[in-house]
Amino acid sequence: MPAQLREVRRRIASVKSIAQITRAQELIASSRIVRAQQRMRAADPYARELTRAVEAVISRSNSVNHPFTTERPDPRRAAVLILTSDSGFCGAYNANVLREASRLRGLLAERRVEPVNYVVGRKGIGWHRFREIDLADEWAGFSSTPRYEHADEVAAPLIAAFQSEDPAERVDELHLVGTEFVSMLTQRPVVRRLLPLEIEDTAEESPQGPLPQYEFEPAPDLVLDALLPQYVTSRIFFALLEAAASELASRRRAMKAATDNANDLLENLTREANNARQAEITQEISEIVGGANALAAASAGSE
Repeated sequence: MPAQLREVRRRIASVKSIAQITRAQELIASSRIVRAQQRMRAADPYARELTRAVEAVISRSNSVNHPFTTERPDPRRAAVLILTSDSGFCGAYNANVLREASRLRGLLAERRVEPVNYVVGRKGIGWHRFREIDLADEWAGFSSTPRYEHADEVAAPLIAAFQSEDPAERVDELHLVGTEFVSMLTQRPVVRRLLPLEIEDTAEESPQGPLPQYEFEPAPDLVLDALLPQYVTSRIFFALLEAAASELASRRRAMKAATDNANDLLENLTREANNARQAEITQEISEIVGGANALAAASAGSE
């Protein structure tokens, strides 16, 4: 019985240490997610206005035949940019993104399009290396606090591959697999095609109001040459910010669940320790009473 009580107390100490760690991780994520949301809101106006500028150039031009806006016949290769986290303790965040990326690769294989993988985040890099999946490029170290220069660093090889004239290096499409931040409780994996741009003809007015009237000098194609790389970079940057906020929200939720489970386990272990202690005390009392009775019986027999 004493050995059982020592084992329970050792487990209680271990669970308390785990609960302290998960609680600390929860508080850290809670403090950082506010800043991540603020960065998302700060980046949104620039991304929105840049998108409107691209829409205005395309809609006000009679004929725009730009490589970034033209569907390529018989596409052979597609770049897949996958955004994962550098660290764990974030529940199913990475598993959901990697599952969505695998699904996208399956759809590309059905179209006989070869996927070219680009991965952000140590978890995604490790997942692909373990399965011996080739990576065209990889980045790590900034998943929770991305900056615009990180997005520029990621976008540069993707744009270069899309514009390449070498068939062995050129990609015909660019897809992004990330996580959409809906709320503190809801984050869902999404797949977005960045290139070529999907252009839809519609007579409905934009919900943000009429598009601005631009005068293009010297030509719309040259304006798009300058705008579209910035547009792709801004889309990647905003996706990185969304992924960072989603990662922190997932970590906060996962660590809260872990802390609650640890507290429930502590209650059960404490109850088990009390029962073991009571049984130990009862056994000791029984041994004392039994010994006293034996001594009394021996004394009575000797008399």
